[in-house]
Amino acid sequence: MSQFENVTVVKAANVYYDGKVSSRTVLFADGSKKTLGLLLPGEYEFGTEAAEIMEMLAGDVEVLLPGETAWQSISAGESFNVPANSKFGIKVHTVADYSCSYID
Repeated sequence: MSQFENVTVVKAANVYYDGKVSSRTVLFADGSKKTLGLLLPGEYEFGTEAAEIMEMLAGDVEVLLPGETAWQSISAGESFNVPANSKFGIKVHTVADYSCSYID
């Protein structure tokens, strides 16, 4: 899906790590939500409340998922799942564009 139809976008950005990571929340009529964001090169850690599917739209990253000991390379066009109530690490090698879907 290259675009979303009939959505509401929250104007205020979610900004993390001194502006090196930012996203906007997109709300759907069925009650679901996604965020669309940008990651600048660096290494970050994020916590989750809901389970997430992170789809990389552009860029190259490595992720360290909960319970894993090895970093996994993820490129544009690939995605990874993060369980609810967990933390994951991400190393951003090039500017990365992503879409995050939250799963209830």
